[in-house]
Amino acid sequence: MSTHSTRLASRLMVAPSVLVLFVWMAVPLAMTLYFSFRFYRLLTPDRSGWVGINHYKWFLNAPEFWLAMGNTLALVGGVLLITVVLGTLIALLIDQPVKGQGALRILVIAPFFVMPPVAASIWENLFMHPQNGLFAALAQGLGMQPILFLEQYPMSSVIGITAWEWLPFATLILLTAMQSLSSEQLEAAEMDGASSFARFRYIILPHLTRAITVVILIETIFLLGIFGEIYTTTQGGPGSASTTLPYMIYKQAIIAKDIGRAAAGGIIAVILANIVAYFLMRGLGRNLDA
Repeated sequence: MSTHSTRLASRLMVAPSVLVLFVWMAVPLAMTLYFSFRFYRLLTPDRSGWVGINHYKWFLNAPEFWLAMGNTLALVGGVLLITVVLGTLIALLIDQPVKGQGALRILVIAPFFVMPPVAASIWENLFMHPQNGLFAALAQGLGMQPILFLEQYPMSSVIGITAWEWLPFATLILLTAMQSLSSEQLEAAEMDGASSFARFRYIILPHLTRAITVVILIETIFLLGIFGEIYTTTQGGPGSASTTLPYMIYKQAIIAKDIGRAAAGGIIAVILANIVAYFLMRGLGRNLDA
């Protein structure tokens, strides 16, 4: 009886926060769904009415949509590859007992605390600027022409900037997992004659599987909505070369003032994000249960 009363009391205490969270999420989603079926432009507020699934047809038939989808997937995949690989290597490096280890770790994770637009602006003006940037100075010092990163390689540049922002997060998670590895296993393998690569391949890497899974899941959720880096640097250009799905929705909502189409794009983005999350959880979730 006491157990039943305790459960009932706990549910009653949790109920207000659950209700607030539900309303907080359900109301905007319901309004977005509602406007996605209506003609609603800010420049012509007097015109309105139901358009059915026309906004969805426009998005799916627009050539820019599929380019934006490809750019979005390339951004997610590229950043994940860079952060997981380099994060593992950096975690291995700073896990070694060296002088100033604490300061080194702070420097490694510092970029994660820089706001995305600020980080993108730093890279655009201090590193990638074709005249005053560091990369331009290095190229001129070697007798080469400076590379116009944001014009010639816009998507790769955005991937590099975003990876720099998320690399500290991956490094921190992987370093934490690495420090939970028993040193006795590594010492025993070393005494048995295992090489450094063999110790990494058969002991360290399997131990990091769960941490890598967590990094992939969390980063994917956030990377699907990347916007600030693109807005600050390339504005989706040149043309649509670096336009992602969130930026395409932004152009419809803010530049074209077409709230109906933007709402339809938002619903499509939510559906795609849930599909990606579902397959990620199915494919990688078993590593969390192991």
